[in-house]
Amino acid sequence: MIGDVLIDELVDERESHSVPGGSALNVAVGLAVLGVPSTLVGMIGDDADGRRIRAYLDDWAVPLMATIGPLGTGRAISGRSGGEPTYRFTRASVERRIRVDPPVAALIAGAGVVAISGFPFDRDDQVDELIGLLGRSGALVAVDPNPRSGMIVDRDAFRAGLERVAATAALIKLSDEDAHLLYGRPLDLVIDRYLSLVSLAVLATTGARGASLHTRNSVDARGIVHDPRPIVDTMGAGDATFAVALAALARAEPGTSIDWPSVLDIAMSTAAETIRHPGALLRRHQGERDEEPPLS
Repeated sequence: MIGDVLIDELVDERESHSVPGGSALNVAVGLAVLGVPSTLVGMIGDDADGRRIRAYLDDWAVPLMATIGPLGTGRAISGRSGGEPTYRFTRASVERRIRVDPPVAALIAGAGVVAISGFPFDRDDQVDELIGLLGRSGALVAVDPNPRSGMIVDRDAFRAGLERVAATAALIKLSDEDAHLLYGRPLDLVIDRYLSLVSLAVLATTGARGASLHTRNSVDARGIVHDPRPIVDTMGAGDATFAVALAALARAEPGTSIDWPSVLDIAMSTAAETIRHPGALLRRHQGERDEEPPLS
């Protein structure tokens, strides 16, 4: 799992509460909840926030291969409006980058699935390094751009870098918000663009309207799961959906097809459970007991 690692500072009119976050971290921990081991590659600082992130990942048995950022650990300061997050980011988050060293290169070369989320696609040197790593690996590649307007330095460059990486990928996840932010176009038109790039499928999420899985020959869709409980926080819905899809890729036997309708069913149930709790931690679906982290 390669991408953004930071502290989410959740602010409301009463208090401020900080938790480890970032889309790549959320997905890596979500995979741990689902019983799928992964290693996280991202940037943190040599500071208290960085130590907090390391301890949290240790609790979930998720190894971290860290780039130490000169500006410290990034932060996303978010409020809530109707359960929906709004963000502003520190300079350390905006100027994030990942150092490619021999251990990282060896990890990617030997991986079965490489997932990328919240990557700085608007930095040409970072995209060049990433594509070089992927070219030396036989892994299936899955991408969630997870763009945030406050973290994008150059939107045109971000879009171009994302499309270059997507051309190496089997699967890409896109939301209606992603399509609007990056292209200013409806999601269905952007899906068509990415179907011409990826080798397998586009996983599309549309918030309260659910999700769909698009290949060049088929479309499967699932609506949001009805649940009478109130929605507490939508922060983790997209990351939970991506984690379920990655778990299916990781568990698939080589040469076999994936039952994507069943994956969508699980993803929607998992997302529905996740948004009934505060924060972005993936919550298991269908009343299953959430797996507790081991004691550190």
